[in-house]
Amino acid sequence: MADLAPTSVLNDSISNPSSSDTRQIFGSNLKSGKVQPTQLRLLTTSDNCPGLTVKASRESLGITEQHKNNKLERVAETDDRSELFEDMKQRFVDFKKHKYMENLEHYQNLAKCQAPKFMVISCADSRVCPSTILGFQPGEAFVVRNIANLVPPFESGPSETNAALEFSVNFLKIENILVVGHSCCGGIRALMGMDDEVDKSSFIQNWVVVGKDARSWTKAAASKLSFDQQCKHCEKESINRSLLNLLTYPWIEEKVKKGVLAVHGGYYDFVECTFEKWTLDYKEDNLKEKHGRISVKNHLFWS
Repeated sequence: MADLAPTSVLNDSISNPSSSDTRQIFGSNLKSGKVQPTQLRLLTTSDNCPGLTVKASRESLGITEQHKNNKLERVAETDDRSELFEDMKQRFVDFKKHKYMENLEHYQNLAKCQAPKFMVISCADSRVCPSTILGFQPGEAFVVRNIANLVPPFESGPSETNAALEFSVNFLKIENILVVGHSCCGGIRALMGMDDEVDKSSFIQNWVVVGKDARSWTKAAASKLSFDQQCKHCEKESINRSLLNLLTYPWIEEKVKKGVLAVHGGYYDFVECTFEKWTLDYKEDNLKEKHGRISVKNHLFWS
């Protein structure tokens, strides 16, 4: 999560002349110097008044020079951002030329409607892009991304994830829901490391607590493992908990029961570049117990 850049480093320096800080914008440091106020010393004779003027001018010049340096650094940062967007512009132009225009009819049809076969719930982690990993093309997957690729249960109230579920299942009539977890997940690490008492002021804790059942299972099953190993265990366990949570939505369970909707789990290990995929084997009797284990089928491993 990146900090927003200050609108004016110069204004910060003036309003708080005794402060010195470092702010980061796109990985670069922007420093505001410590501005010393101009000091005027009145001398007893008028002959020395020019000396007063010289002293004030020298110190003012120092301030001006510092502000000029700050401004140059800010311009450099702006140029860096311009280069980033110039690269982005070139990627868009390449996409339009080599993908959009060469498949114009396909994209024109997509402009009229969409009929994806998949809904994908994946992590917001910048290293985990489902379209890149699994090769989804525009129109093939309705994707929602959140911290730790969690699915809240039906009774937990509205969120962007269950709003996306409602739209994709009931309106787009998707046939598959795929929940994709991944290695080295910061959200799962936060879940495993948090206290039993949730910090109400933390948005992250209030979200990842959705995975509390996965955390409990992991603590019970992998208590003798290291913390890192427990996190890896929980990364996969949380996917299965999310699959169970999907079935708490009446309109999802109904479609799964009828066989018109399938629910899948996936795990992407970006350290080894492997992918595991499995499908929930829906058996109503096995799901009566809230914390029951799920049955899976079609468990595949791609490497």
